[in-house]
Amino acid sequence: MYMKIVFEDIKRMEGSSFRILVNPKLNDFYYWHFHPEFELTFIEVAKGNRHIASHSASYEGSDLVFIGSNIPHLNFDYGIKTNYEKVVLQIKADFFKNDFINTAELASIHRLFENSKQVICFHGKTKDVVGIRLKKIYLLPYFEQFIEVLSLFQILAISEESYFLLEQPFEQLHNTKEKLRLKIVYTFIENNYHRAIRIDEISNLTSLSNASFCRYFKKMTRLTFTDFLNQYRIEQAKKLLQTDKNITETSFECGFESLSYFNRIFKKVVGENPSQYKKR
Repeated sequence: MYMKIVFEDIKRMEGSSFRILVNPKLNDFYYWHFHPEFELTFIEVAKGNRHIASHSASYEGSDLVFIGSNIPHLNFDYGIKTNYEKVVLQIKADFFKNDFINTAELASIHRLFENSKQVICFHGKTKDVVGIRLKKIYLLPYFEQFIEVLSLFQILAISEESYFLLEQPFEQLHNTKEKLRLKIVYTFIENNYHRAIRIDEISNLTSLSNASFCRYFKKMTRLTFTDFLNQYRIEQAKKLLQTDKNITETSFECGFESLSYFNRIFKKVVGENPSQYKKR
C-alpha cells in the first residue's frame, strides 16, 4: 500500500481555468495534501469520512464541500470499500484576479471564494442539484464547462443550505521555505512513524528550535505535531487491523509504546476501540 502526504502540484488542462477529476480511485491511498487551487468535491457513497485541517467528521449518502486555497485535507474516498462516485473540481488560485474581481455580477461568487477559507459544507437540495450537474460537467466543451462552473458557483453562493467546517478562516503563508520544511516533516513521518519520534529530531531537520517548530507546525496544519502524528499512525493501524495483525502487534508496529495509549487514541480518532473496529 502506498502512503503519501504532499504538496500537490496540479497541472491544469490546456485551454481551461480549472481541472475536473471524475471518479479518481484513491481509496487505498492516504493522501494528506494541500494545493493553491480551490477545490469543490462531491462524493456519493454509503458512508465516508472527511478530514480537512483540524476538522474530522463522517458523512452518509453524499458530501459536497468547497475547500479554500492551501488548506490541508485528506482525499474524501480514503478507506472506502463500497462502490462510490466522486467528482473533484479544482479552480486555479488566480481565478478572481485582474478585472474579474470587480465584476458586479460575480460579487456573490467572490464572497463564496473568500468564505472558503473556513471550508463550506453544503446540504439539502443544494447538494443534490449541484452534485447531479457536477457529474455531467466533464461531457461539455470548455466554454460550456466555464459557463456551467459559474452557474454552479452562483447556486452555492446564494444557498442558505450550508455551514462552515472551521471556526476561523484558515490563513497560511506558504512561501517556498515553509513548503520545503513541511515536505521534510511529512517525509520523515512516512519513514519513521513506526518508532518513537522526538521533537528535537524534527526541529533539527527543519533548522528550528523545539518551540519554534511546534509553533510553525501548528500554524501550517492547525494541529499539534503529536496530534498529526497520532492521526497518521491510526490510519496505518486501521489498515493493519484489516489483515491478520492483532491489536498488540498493530499498536507497536505503528509506533505506540503503550497499548493503553494506542487504545485511547484509536477511539478518539476513529470513534470506536480497536477490537470493535477489527470485529466490524
